Amino acid sequence: MSKKFFAIIGKPLSHSLSPDLHNYWFEKYKLNANYKLMEIEESQIQDVLEKIKHKNISGINITLPYKKKIIPYLDRLINDAEKTSSVNTVYLDAENKLIGDNTDVYGMQAGYLKNFMDKNFNIKKSIVIGAGGVAPSIIVALQKSNISDITIINRTFDKSIFLKSKFKNIKVSKWENLLSEIVNADLVINATSLGLKGGQEFSLDIGPKDIKKSLIFIDTIYNPKETKMIKKLKQIGVKTFNGLEMFLYQGQKSFYLWNKINPEIDDMLVETLEKKIND
Repeated sequence: MSKKFFAIIGKPLSHSLSPDLHNYWFEKYKLNANYKLMEIEESQIQDVLEKIKHKNISGINITLPYKKKIIPYLDRLINDAEKTSSVNTVYLDAENKLIGDNTDVYGMQAGYLKNFMDKNFNIKKSIVIGAGGVAPSIIVALQKSNISDITIINRTFDKSIFLKSKFKNIKVSKWENLLSEIVNADLVINATSLGLKGGQEFSLDIGPKDIKKSLIFIDTIYNPKETKMIKKLKQIGVKTFNGLEMFLYQGQKSFYLWNKINPEIDDMLVETLEKKIND
């Protein structure tokens, strides 16, 4: 059987551990396949999809900034990709059609929200920082988890308004109101690239008196292991999570869509990835 090739497209990709994740599973399940990084320009998206159509590539993941930009080139969106208009997984179906799916919603639910619900955490008010590629997936994941009080705060206010046009029941607030919004929040999720390895950082001038004692903060970034914001919030007693769990579970679902094998997230895999993440 000929070797299969998979990839992640985006820019930048230096932080991505997707090849380590999928190649670990390819080896574990003895599949003749390889996964690589493909840092491309937007003008190259169609070329990559042509390679999938000609079966030179078996499937791709998509990360920033192309989760929406890839949609016009696809034949069909399914499942959560339809609800979010955000695609992070593409493959060819039996009819040679390019299918776009979204596994980020599942990643957020399985990685964090299900656990919070199982432990009866009292999460009512949630803040999503960012209105870009992964934000729609987080909104849908929150709604599926029966968390309906959702406020979007983004540096560019117009992007928040655009997101509200798709999700009518969410609230929007301006960037300068971030601190005052967090005061009453139960859950805050950073859905921006701020804090990403090699990129811009951000933090807030915030103290324990400015927040609820029960506040939970999730950063969708997993590399570095602790962003400046996570370090700051940990110091004042906030329960924090980085993006590794979401990354693992979204990858698990992508792997299943491509290979019809539900791969195990075992201790050795987690240890392997954690060693590659910069502290």
